[in-house]
Amino acid sequence: MAAAARHSTLDFLLGATADCNAVLKALQPIFQEQGMTETVHNWEDHGYLVTYIKKNGSFANLRIHPHGLVLVDLQSYNDDIKGREEVDQLLNKVEERMKELFHGNIKRVKRLPAILRGGVIDRYWPTADGRLVEYDIDEVVYDEDSPFQNIKILHSKQFGNILILSGDVNLAESDLAYTQAIMGSGKEDYTGKEVLILGGGDGGILYEIVKLKPKMVTMVEIDQMVIDGCKKHMRKTCGDVLDNLKGECYQVLIEDCIPVLKRYAKEGRMFDYVINDLTAVPISTSPEEDSTWEFLRLILDLSMKVLKQDGKYFTQGNCINLTDALTLYEEQLSRLYCPVEFSKETVCVPSYMELWVFYTIWKKQTDI
Repeated sequence: MAAAARHSTLDFLLGATADCNAVLKALQPIFQEQGMTETVHNWEDHGYLVTYIKKNGSFANLRIHPHGLVLVDLQSYNDDIKGREEVDQLLNKVEERMKELFHGNIKRVKRLPAILRGGVIDRYWPTADGRLVEYDIDEVVYDEDSPFQNIKILHSKQFGNILILSGDVNLAESDLAYTQAIMGSGKEDYTGKEVLILGGGDGGILYEIVKLKPKMVTMVEIDQMVIDGCKKHMRKTCGDVLDNLKGECYQVLIEDCIPVLKRYAKEGRMFDYVINDLTAVPISTSPEEDSTWEFLRLILDLSMKVLKQDGKYFTQGNCINLTDALTLYEEQLSRLYCPVEFSKETVCVPSYMELWVFYTIWKKQTDI
């Protein structure tokens, strides 16, 4: 297997415009000492791009902008300790030489941790609002494709095992805060209640609700392989509740929830609580063009049809920074077949590394 590429960066923001030729002349010897072949591209008004290539395939780009931005990108393929030390030494020399050249007239020096590209373990997952997060992943515990999605369970030193579905971080063993929030944050009495969970294949919600002595919990999860992976590798989240699809006060249906909701609505079956753990609010702000919004509206309408008049519907929203998407979701609530009211709560979910919004929705009480 080919070695992963290690991408290191070093940025300088100068306090004044840059003499591009002087910067190049100052830094050239550092790269030439490494036996790197140099190619210089020069634009009259846009500075220099200089590439340095080593015989082992490693290379560096030096970009010198005349307005005072100097960028060094270095890609290497030796991820052993010696290779990392060589890269660090080269970047240290560049930093020292730049400081000598500009005598303190540098506003900012920024060296980010190296990005490992193409590694066996993928540590990089974006937040909902598009920021890159590097997780402390040290093991691929489970990686399978079901008929519906890719299912990964990765081990994090901080968060325990993390369930990732088709590239989206869903839940880690550290994320009890998520489960508690989507259940009403401890404000609800589930004793003797009828509860419907949509999705929830990690078993976290089911495990926590069963402890609260409900009359019956029905969980509808389409993907058996999510359940299989989680009951083996996410037991801190689900306990033993997924070992059997039926228990004293719960049942797990391996089905698409839409036909189930339609069937329950036709039968007149009603629930005290409906918990939607299927998907976050779509990031797209074009509901007419995004099928996820259509799915979401359908689930909302069907859920209201099986929710008792004094019942509550719980669901996740999305990252607090996605204000447009959250506002659009709230607008959708005014378009349901029955009038509803809602409240929302913002919670810190550890493995998400961002604040997450949760909704409580209930039918509006009408005067008789």
